[in-house]
Amino acid sequence: MTETGLGPLPARNRRRFPGISSRAYEHPADRSALVALRKLSGFDTAFKALSALLPERSLRLLFLSDSVRVGETQFPHLHAMLRDACYILDLEKVPQMYVQQDPRPNAMCIGLDEPIIVVTTGLVELLDEEEMRAVVGHEVGHALSGHSVYRTILLFLTNLALKVAWIPLGNVAITALVTGLREWFRKSELSADRAGLLVGQDVQASMRGLMKIAGGNHLHEMNVDAFLAQAEEYEAGGDLRDSVLKILNMLPRTHPFTTVRAAELKKWSENRDFQRIMDGHYPRREEDKDTSVTDSFRQSASHYAESVRTSKDPLMKLVGDLAGGAGDLGGKLRDKFAAAAAGGSSAGAGGGGKPAEGKDAGGKDAGDKDEPGATGRD
Repeated sequence: MTETGLGPLPARNRRRFPGISSRAYEHPADRSALVALRKLSGFDTAFKALSALLPERSLRLLFLSDSVRVGETQFPHLHAMLRDACYILDLEKVPQMYVQQDPRPNAMCIGLDEPIIVVTTGLVELLDEEEMRAVVGHEVGHALSGHSVYRTILLFLTNLALKVAWIPLGNVAITALVTGLREWFRKSELSADRAGLLVGQDVQASMRGLMKIAGGNHLHEMNVDAFLAQAEEYEAGGDLRDSVLKILNMLPRTHPFTTVRAAELKKWSENRDFQRIMDGHYPRREEDKDTSVTDSFRQSASHYAESVRTSKDPLMKLVGDLAGGAGDLGGKLRDKFAAAAAGGSSAGAGGGGKPAEGKDAGGKDAGDKDEPGATGRD
């Protein structure tokens, strides 16, 4: 063990990132989704009003009275992990952390003025030390990025939508805000996963933790490569109907599907951007004030364009095909769905149902049949 200003740190040597900006690990989709959320009609007005009304003191009192506060004498191993994570990401003020009795494995970072980290007993009992370290780093990443503010509003609005659902048109605006917040929050989870990897610096532990969240404490029955193959099958399989079902399955969720998170994190861990951070080359907080919003949005747009171009999802391939001038949207959608309903192969047709010339964006012949895919489960 070594001593620092934040107390004892574990013996395993990990790199520290002094002054690191959250921009270093934020997923481009996280930034663009937040930009889109802020452009949502009425969001600024609602945000300012809700910030004043939210019962943050009530939340703090609730956790203080009905959960266990992590410290030197309560869950000291979690306390050491928390201080370690803050030391590595250079977060000056260590957030309060609570353990809440709940068999479901979960963790969250909430709060408007000061973030609070909450982990459930189900998660503490499920993960080993290195897996838990990645989760604590994930939540500290949320705190450093300022995600806790929007997460708190999302929780409040979700409860409010249930209470006013009986009022005619009463929750239409709230539902729009909740949907926008959920879309952003799903993307923010990808950013926080990256922060967890920067703290734990053990990609296998991060993968194991996500597998356990999906399949429980049965590592001897699971395999990382097979788990990642599920994400590949999920993305590429099925036809346009399955693509629509994937969207519908995702809308009510606050987190991306676990296999998708694992695949995204594995991809980033093998990216040169991750290695540059590990080598000490990363954006600093002192530079944040000089950051161009336009440049950030351009990077996000570039990421989405690349995602559409390389995606194996049938709907995304169709979008990429159309972006390349391969036909009109209405005609191609009509013919694709008609062929799927008839049980035939997906026709990459134009307006008259004739086979399209050449190949689609995924490199397959336009008349090739798509492989069946797996359905996602919550």
